[in-house]
Amino acid sequence: MATYKIDHMHSEVKFKVKHLMISTVTGTFRTFDASMEATEPDFSDAKISFEADIASIDTNMAQRDAHLKSDDFFNAEQFPKLLFASTGINKTGENTFDLSGNLTIRDVTKPITLKAEYGGTMVDFYGQTKHGFDLTGKISRQDFNLKWNAVTEAGGVVVADEVKLELNIQMAQQA
Repeated sequence: MATYKIDHMHSEVKFKVKHLMISTVTGTFRTFDASMEATEPDFSDAKISFEADIASIDTNMAQRDAHLKSDDFFNAEQFPKLLFASTGINKTGENTFDLSGNLTIRDVTKPITLKAEYGGTMVDFYGQTKHGFDLTGKISRQDFNLKWNAVTEAGGVVVADEVKLELNIQMAQQA
């Protein structure tokens, strides 16, 4: 069985949500960790675990970040981690997969499926074997008790329910 750890310097974890239903706000988690185990070279039997520190959320605006860390959204003090544990992988093409797992935000755990694309394998300048993956998906923030919202004077929604997830990941094979 091969084991893999995330390469933090060459990975990013982003989310996107509509603001006022006319533009998109992008956020990232700056602190995260992931590991993977697989026996099959095409990763079709991979077991993946991922976590992100809620306190590391960054939307490029300190006031918004503080609001997201509050009980209106993530409640970083009481629920400091976002967690994902895979439950299965379905190969959908030569380099594409559906990655199923349980996502935990706050005190809610729900099954989700992410689209995964395997970008390939390369050995870096230090002789370490790296594997690249792009993952995308969507969740309903209200399903995870991220329920804060407001309505504008004109009756528009301030924050959309649908959140798009985008992860660009490099995994380093461990010796």
